[in-house]
Amino acid sequence: MTVTETLAQLVAIDSVSSHSNSEIVDYLAYRCETLGLHIKRFPYTDESGAQKINLIAVAGTELSDQMEVELALVGHTDTVPYDAGWTDALKLNEWEGKLYGRGSCDTKAFIAASLTALDAVDLKTLAHPLALIFTADEEVGLVGAKRLAEARALHSRYAIVGEPTSLRPMRAGKGYCLAEVLVQGREAHSAYPSIGSSAIFGAARLIARIEKIAGHLRSEQQAAFDPPYTTLNVGLISGGTAKNVIAGACRFTLEWRPIPGQDPQRVLDLLSSAIDEEKKLDPDFACEVDAARADEGFETSTDSTLVKLLERISGNDAGTVSFGTEAAQMAELGAEAVVLGPGDIRVAHRTGEFVPVNELKQCVGILTKAIEKLCL
Repeated sequence: MTVTETLAQLVAIDSVSSHSNSEIVDYLAYRCETLGLHIKRFPYTDESGAQKINLIAVAGTELSDQMEVELALVGHTDTVPYDAGWTDALKLNEWEGKLYGRGSCDTKAFIAASLTALDAVDLKTLAHPLALIFTADEEVGLVGAKRLAEARALHSRYAIVGEPTSLRPMRAGKGYCLAEVLVQGREAHSAYPSIGSSAIFGAARLIARIEKIAGHLRSEQQAAFDPPYTTLNVGLISGGTAKNVIAGACRFTLEWRPIPGQDPQRVLDLLSSAIDEEKKLDPDFACEVDAARADEGFETSTDSTLVKLLERISGNDAGTVSFGTEAAQMAELGAEAVVLGPGDIRVAHRTGEFVPVNELKQCVGILTKAIEKLCL
Protein backbone atom coordinates (compact mmCIF):
# COMPACT_ATOMS: atom_id res chain seq x y z
CA MET A 1 0.00 0.00 0.00
CA THR A 2 1.37 3.42 -0.92
CA VAL A 3 1.80 6.18 1.64
CA THR A 4 -0.94 8.20 -0.07
CA GLU A 5 -3.35 5.27 0.10
CA THR A 6 -2.60 4.84 3.79
CA LEU A 7 -3.13 8.54 4.41
CA ALA A 8 -6.48 8.38 2.60
CA GLN A 9 -7.62 5.56 4.89
CA LEU A 10 -6.51 7.47 7.98
CA VAL A 11 -8.23 10.68 6.93
CA ALA A 12 -11.45 8.75 6.27
CA ILE A 13 -11.63 7.86 9.97
CA ASP A 14 -13.23 10.65 12.00
CA SER A 15 -10.94 10.95 15.01
CA VAL A 16 -11.88 14.36 16.39
CA SER A 17 -10.77 14.59 20.03
CA SER A 18 -14.34 14.72 21.35
CA HIS A 19 -14.97 11.20 19.99
CA SER A 20 -13.54 7.85 21.00
CA ASN A 21 -10.42 7.07 18.99
CA SER A 22 -11.08 3.33 19.08
CA GLU A 23 -11.78 3.11 15.34
CA ILE A 24 -8.46 4.59 14.27
CA VAL A 25 -6.61 2.58 16.94
CA ASP A 26 -8.21 -0.62 15.62
CA TYR A 27 -7.01 0.30 12.14
CA LEU A 28 -3.47 1.05 13.35
CA ALA A 29 -3.36 -2.12 15.43
CA TYR A 30 -4.32 -4.17 12.37
CA ARG A 31 -1.68 -2.47 10.20
CA CYS A 32 1.02 -2.96 12.85
CA GLU A 33 0.17 -6.62 13.43
CA THR A 34 0.23 -7.18 9.66
CA LEU A 35 3.77 -5.77 9.65
CA GLY A 36 4.74 -8.19 12.42
CA LEU A 37 4.76 -5.83 15.39
CA HIS A 38 3.47 -6.72 18.84
CA ILE A 39 0.81 -4.34 20.13
CA LYS A 40 -0.36 -3.18 23.52
CA ARG A 41 -3.35 -0.94 24.21
CA PHE A 42 -3.48 1.54 27.09
CA PRO A 43 -7.18 2.46 27.44
CA TYR A 44 -8.72 5.16 29.61
CA THR A 45 -11.96 7.12 29.84
CA ASP A 46 -11.88 10.88 29.27
CA GLU A 47 -13.82 13.48 31.25
CA SER A 48 -16.86 13.19 28.96
CA GLY A 49 -17.00 9.41 29.35
CA ALA A 50 -15.55 8.61 25.91
CA GLN A 51 -13.16 5.67 25.62
CA LYS A 52 -9.66 6.68 24.59
CA ILE A 53 -6.75 4.40 23.77
CA ASN A 54 -3.02 4.86 23.52
CA LEU A 55 -1.36 2.19 21.38
CA ILE A 56 2.23 0.99 21.47
CA ALA A 57 3.54 -1.38 18.81
CA VAL A 58 7.02 -2.83 19.13
CA ALA A 59 9.40 -4.82 16.95
CA GLY A 60 12.62 -6.48 18.03
CA THR A 61 11.50 -6.99 21.63
CA GLU A 62 8.72 -8.63 23.60
CA LEU A 63 5.84 -6.80 25.23
CA SER A 64 6.47 -6.23 28.92
CA ASP A 65 6.16 -3.68 31.70
CA GLN A 66 9.86 -2.89 31.22
CA MET A 67 9.99 -2.35 27.47
CA GLU A 68 13.12 -0.66 26.17
CA VAL A 69 13.53 0.48 22.59
CA GLU A 70 16.16 2.33 20.63
CA LEU A 71 13.80 4.49 18.59
CA ALA A 72 10.14 5.48 18.95
CA LEU A 73 8.08 7.10 16.20
CA VAL A 74 5.27 9.05 17.85
CA GLY A 75 2.05 10.30 16.28
CA HIS A 76 -1.22 11.49 17.81
CA THR A 77 -4.43 9.94 16.52
CA ASP A 78 -6.83 12.79 17.28
CA THR A 79 -7.64 15.85 15.21
CA VAL A 80 -9.30 19.17 15.88
CA PRO A 81 -12.96 19.56 14.77
CA TYR A 82 -13.83 20.53 11.20
CA ASP A 83 -16.40 22.93 9.83
CA ALA A 84 -19.64 21.29 8.68
CA GLY A 85 -19.29 23.24 5.44
CA TRP A 86 -16.11 21.33 4.61
CA THR A 87 -17.99 18.41 3.12
CA ASP A 88 -14.84 16.60 1.96
CA ALA A 89 -13.04 16.87 5.29
CA LEU A 90 -12.89 13.06 5.63
CA LYS A 91 -12.00 12.40 1.99
CA LEU A 92 -8.42 12.88 0.86
CA ASN A 93 -8.29 15.04 -2.26
CA GLU A 94 -5.22 15.86 -4.30
CA TRP A 95 -4.89 19.16 -6.11
CA GLU A 96 -1.76 20.84 -7.46
CA GLY A 97 0.59 18.59 -5.50
CA LYS A 98 -1.25 18.95 -2.20
CA LEU A 99 -3.34 16.41 -0.27
CA TYR A 100 -6.34 17.95 1.47
CA GLY A 101 -8.30 16.52 4.40
CA ARG A 102 -8.73 16.90 8.15
CA GLY A 103 -5.62 15.58 9.84
CA SER A 104 -3.72 15.27 6.56
CA CYS A 105 -1.13 17.68 7.91
CA ASP A 106 -1.61 17.34 11.66
CA THR A 107 -0.58 14.62 11.93
CA LYS A 108 -1.89 11.65 10.00
CA ALA A 109 0.70 12.25 7.28
CA PHE A 110 3.46 11.40 9.76
CA ILE A 111 1.60 8.28 10.86
CA ALA A 112 1.15 7.17 7.25
CA ALA A 113 4.83 7.81 6.58
CA SER A 114 5.81 5.79 9.68
CA LEU A 115 3.76 2.77 8.62
CA THR A 116 5.14 2.97 5.09
CA ALA A 117 8.72 3.27 6.36
CA LEU A 118 8.33 0.16 8.50
CA ASP A 119 6.96 -1.71 5.50
CA ALA A 120 10.24 -0.94 3.71
CA VAL A 121 12.37 -2.45 6.50
CA ASP A 122 12.95 -6.12 7.24
CA LEU A 123 11.97 -6.08 10.91
CA LYS A 124 13.46 -9.54 11.44
CA THR A 125 16.92 -8.01 10.99
CA LEU A 126 16.54 -5.37 13.71
CA ALA A 127 19.58 -5.16 15.96
CA HIS A 128 17.83 -2.72 18.29
CA PRO A 129 14.12 -2.57 19.18
CA LEU A 130 11.76 -0.11 17.53
CA ALA A 131 8.38 1.25 18.64
CA LEU A 132 5.45 3.05 17.12
CA ILE A 133 3.50 5.10 19.66
CA PHE A 134 0.04 6.35 18.80
CA THR A 135 -1.50 8.67 21.37
CA ALA A 136 -4.94 10.02 22.17
CA ASP A 137 -6.06 13.54 23.08
CA GLU A 138 -2.96 15.45 22.01
CA GLU A 139 -5.11 18.30 20.74
CA VAL A 140 -6.81 18.80 24.11
CA GLY A 141 -3.78 18.89 26.37
CA LEU A 142 -1.34 16.09 25.50
CA VAL A 143 -3.49 13.88 27.72
CA GLY A 144 -2.60 10.52 26.20
CA ALA A 145 1.14 11.17 26.15
CA LYS A 146 1.02 12.35 29.75
CA ARG A 147 -0.68 9.11 30.76
CA LEU A 148 2.00 7.07 29.03
CA ALA A 149 4.72 9.09 30.75
CA GLU A 150 3.09 8.68 34.15
CA ALA A 151 2.73 4.93 33.59
CA ARG A 152 6.35 4.63 32.45
CA ALA A 153 4.94 2.57 29.59
CA LEU A 154 8.37 2.08 28.00
CA HIS A 155 11.87 3.51 27.86
CA SER A 156 13.18 4.89 24.59
CA ARG A 157 16.64 6.14 23.75
CA TYR A 158 15.47 8.29 20.83
CA ALA A 159 12.06 9.58 19.73
CA ILE A 160 10.85 11.28 16.57
CA VAL A 161 7.62 13.08 17.39
CA GLY A 162 5.40 13.72 14.40
CA GLU A 163 4.24 17.30 13.91
CA PRO A 164 4.18 19.48 10.78
CA THR A 165 7.63 21.09 10.60
CA SER A 166 8.15 21.08 6.79
CA LEU A 167 10.61 18.23 7.46
CA ARG A 168 12.88 20.42 9.54
CA PRO A 169 14.08 18.65 12.70
CA MET A 170 13.06 20.66 15.75
CA ARG A 171 15.27 19.92 18.73
CA ALA A 172 13.57 22.12 21.32
CA GLY A 173 10.14 23.48 22.08
CA LYS A 174 8.41 25.77 24.52
CA GLY A 175 5.95 24.52 27.09
CA TYR A 176 2.30 25.44 27.34
CA CYS A 177 0.52 26.62 30.47
CA LEU A 178 -2.99 27.86 31.14
CA ALA A 179 -4.79 29.40 34.11
CA GLU A 180 -8.32 30.67 34.70
CA VAL A 181 -8.39 33.83 36.79
CA LEU A 182 -11.56 34.95 38.59
CA VAL A 183 -11.73 38.42 40.11
CA GLN A 184 -14.61 38.94 42.53
CA GLY A 185 -16.21 42.33 43.12
CA ARG A 186 -19.45 43.58 44.64
CA GLU A 187 -22.49 44.43 42.55
CA ALA A 188 -24.23 47.78 42.93
CA HIS A 189 -26.17 50.33 40.90
CA SER A 190 -23.70 52.09 38.62
CA ALA A 191 -25.03 55.48 39.82
CA TYR A 192 -23.64 54.70 43.29
CA PRO A 193 -20.17 53.22 42.74
CA SER A 194 -19.09 53.78 46.33
CA ILE A 195 -21.31 50.95 47.57
CA GLY A 196 -19.95 48.47 45.05
CA SER A 197 -16.58 47.19 43.87
CA SER A 198 -15.97 46.65 40.17
CA ALA A 199 -14.48 43.26 39.37
CA ILE A 200 -13.77 44.49 35.85
CA PHE A 201 -11.71 47.43 37.10
CA GLY A 202 -9.89 45.03 39.44
CA ALA A 203 -9.20 42.59 36.61
CA ALA A 204 -7.96 45.44 34.43
CA ARG A 205 -5.44 46.47 37.08
CA LEU A 206 -4.27 42.87 37.45
CA ILE A 207 -3.95 42.44 33.70
CA ALA A 208 -1.81 45.58 33.58
CA ARG A 209 0.47 43.93 36.15
CA ILE A 210 0.53 40.75 34.02
CA GLU A 211 1.69 42.85 31.07
CA LYS A 212 4.58 44.08 33.23
CA ILE A 213 5.38 40.48 34.17
CA ALA A 214 5.55 39.67 30.46
CA GLY A 215 7.98 42.53 29.96
CA HIS A 216 10.10 41.36 32.88
CA LEU A 217 10.37 37.82 31.48
CA ARG A 218 11.73 39.16 28.20
CA SER A 219 15.09 39.51 29.91
CA GLU A 220 15.32 35.71 30.22
CA GLN A 221 16.07 34.58 26.70
CA GLN A 222 17.07 31.61 24.59
CA ALA A 223 18.21 32.92 21.25
CA ALA A 224 17.19 29.78 19.35
CA PHE A 225 13.48 30.63 19.74
CA ASP A 226 11.28 33.14 17.96
CA PRO A 227 10.42 35.01 20.08
CA PRO A 228 13.34 34.08 22.35
CA TYR A 229 11.49 34.49 25.65
CA THR A 230 8.45 33.21 27.53
CA THR A 231 5.30 34.77 26.09
CA LEU A 232 2.10 35.59 28.02
CA ASN A 233 -1.36 36.13 26.62
CA VAL A 234 -4.78 37.05 27.99
CA GLY A 235 -6.94 35.52 25.29
CA LEU A 236 -10.43 35.56 26.81
CA ILE A 237 -12.17 37.89 29.25
CA SER A 238 -15.78 38.23 30.40
CA GLY A 239 -17.59 39.93 33.24
CA GLY A 240 -20.56 41.90 34.40
CA THR A 241 -24.29 41.41 33.94
CA ALA A 242 -25.59 44.73 32.58
CA LYS A 243 -24.36 48.13 31.42
CA ASN A 244 -25.69 49.90 34.51
CA VAL A 245 -24.55 47.37 37.12
CA ILE A 246 -21.13 47.45 38.74
CA ALA A 247 -19.59 44.11 37.80
CA GLY A 248 -19.56 41.54 40.58
CA ALA A 249 -17.26 39.13 38.76
CA CYS A 250 -14.76 39.12 35.92
CA ARG A 251 -13.04 36.06 34.52
CA PHE A 252 -10.11 35.84 32.12
CA THR A 253 -7.72 33.22 30.78
CA LEU A 254 -3.98 33.54 31.03
CA GLU A 255 -1.72 31.36 28.92
CA TRP A 256 2.05 31.33 28.80
CA ARG A 257 4.64 29.40 26.85
CA PRO A 258 7.78 28.94 28.95
CA ILE A 259 11.17 28.52 27.34
CA PRO A 260 12.90 25.21 28.14
CA GLY A 261 14.45 25.11 31.58
CA GLN A 262 12.09 27.69 33.02
CA ASP A 263 9.74 26.30 35.66
CA PRO A 264 6.11 26.75 34.54
CA GLN A 265 5.39 27.69 38.16
CA ARG A 266 7.50 30.83 37.69
CA VAL A 267 4.63 32.79 36.12
CA LEU A 268 2.19 31.59 38.78
CA ASP A 269 4.55 32.80 41.49
CA LEU A 270 4.84 36.21 39.83
CA LEU A 271 1.06 36.34 39.40
CA SER A 272 0.59 35.51 43.08
CA SER A 273 2.89 38.39 44.04
CA ALA A 274 0.92 40.73 41.75
CA ILE A 275 -2.33 39.66 43.43
CA ASP A 276 -0.82 40.33 46.86
CA GLU A 277 0.19 43.82 45.74
CA GLU A 278 -3.35 44.53 44.57
CA LYS A 279 -4.75 43.38 47.91
CA LYS A 280 -2.46 45.81 49.72
CA LEU A 281 -3.80 48.68 47.60
CA ASP A 282 -7.43 47.55 47.67
CA PRO A 283 -8.73 45.56 50.67
CA ASP A 284 -11.81 44.58 48.62
CA PHE A 285 -9.74 42.93 45.90
CA ALA A 286 -10.48 39.19 45.75
CA CYS A 287 -9.04 36.81 43.19
CA GLU A 288 -8.89 33.06 42.56
CA VAL A 289 -6.49 31.31 40.18
CA ASP A 290 -7.14 27.85 38.75
CA ALA A 291 -3.95 26.59 37.10
CA ALA A 292 -5.44 24.14 34.63
CA ARG A 293 -2.31 23.17 32.70
CA ALA A 294 1.43 23.43 33.20
CA ASP A 295 3.42 21.66 30.47
CA GLU A 296 7.17 22.10 30.43
CA GLY A 297 9.18 22.62 27.29
CA PHE A 298 11.88 20.28 26.04
CA GLU A 299 15.38 20.67 24.71
CA THR A 300 17.65 18.16 23.03
CA SER A 301 21.31 19.02 22.60
CA THR A 302 22.63 20.14 19.25
CA ASP A 303 25.21 17.36 19.68
CA SER A 304 22.55 14.66 19.96
CA THR A 305 23.06 11.69 17.67
CA LEU A 306 19.43 11.95 16.57
CA VAL A 307 19.61 15.68 15.88
CA LYS A 308 22.71 15.30 13.75
CA LEU A 309 21.29 12.27 11.96
CA LEU A 310 18.04 13.99 11.05
CA GLU A 311 19.87 17.13 9.94
CA ARG A 312 21.97 15.04 7.60
CA ILE A 313 19.09 12.92 6.25
CA SER A 314 16.63 15.79 5.81
CA GLY A 315 19.15 18.32 4.58
CA ASN A 316 17.71 20.86 7.03
CA ASP A 317 19.35 22.50 10.03
CA ALA A 318 17.69 21.83 13.37
CA GLY A 319 15.41 24.50 14.78
CA THR A 320 12.91 25.11 17.56
CA VAL A 321 9.13 25.35 17.86
CA SER A 322 6.96 27.58 20.02
CA PHE A 323 3.88 25.34 19.95
CA GLY A 324 3.21 22.43 22.29
CA THR A 325 4.23 18.88 21.37
CA GLU A 326 4.54 15.47 22.98
CA ALA A 327 8.33 15.65 22.93
CA ALA A 328 8.47 16.62 26.61
CA GLN A 329 6.60 13.45 27.54
CA MET A 330 8.95 11.37 25.40
CA ALA A 331 11.84 13.00 27.23
CA GLU A 332 10.22 11.82 30.48
CA LEU A 333 10.39 8.33 29.01
CA GLY A 334 14.14 8.71 28.58
CA ALA A 335 14.31 9.83 24.98
CA GLU A 336 16.39 12.36 23.17
CA ALA A 337 13.40 13.77 21.31
CA VAL A 338 13.13 15.61 18.01
CA VAL A 339 9.94 16.93 16.41
CA LEU A 340 9.67 16.39 12.67
CA GLY A 341 7.03 15.81 10.04
CA PRO A 342 5.66 16.81 6.65
CA GLY A 343 3.43 19.85 6.26
CA ASP A 344 3.36 23.36 7.66
CA ILE A 345 1.89 24.08 11.11
CA ARG A 346 0.40 27.28 9.69
CA VAL A 347 -2.09 25.29 7.62
CA ALA A 348 -2.93 22.81 10.36
CA HIS A 349 -6.32 23.15 12.11
CA ARG A 350 -7.85 25.26 9.37
CA THR A 351 -10.48 24.38 6.79
CA GLY A 352 -8.58 23.15 3.75
CA GLU A 353 -5.72 21.65 5.77
CA PHE A 354 -3.21 19.95 3.46
CA VAL A 355 0.16 18.25 3.22
CA PRO A 356 2.41 18.53 0.14
CA VAL A 357 2.74 15.21 -1.69
CA ASN A 358 6.49 15.61 -2.11
CA GLU A 359 7.01 16.18 1.63
CA LEU A 360 4.89 13.16 2.50
CA LYS A 361 7.02 10.94 0.28
CA GLN A 362 10.26 12.51 1.51
CA CYS A 363 9.18 11.82 5.08
CA VAL A 364 8.95 8.11 4.28
CA GLY A 365 12.55 8.19 3.12
CA ILE A 366 13.75 10.13 6.16
CA LEU A 367 12.07 7.75 8.62
CA THR A 368 13.28 4.68 6.72
CA LYS A 369 16.87 5.91 6.86
CA ALA A 370 16.55 6.80 10.55
CA ILE A 371 15.31 3.29 11.33
CA GLU A 372 18.10 1.71 9.27
CA LYS A 373 20.76 3.83 10.95
CA LEU A 374 19.58 3.46 14.54
CA CYS A 375 17.96 0.04 14.63
CA LEU A 376 19.57 -2.23 11.99
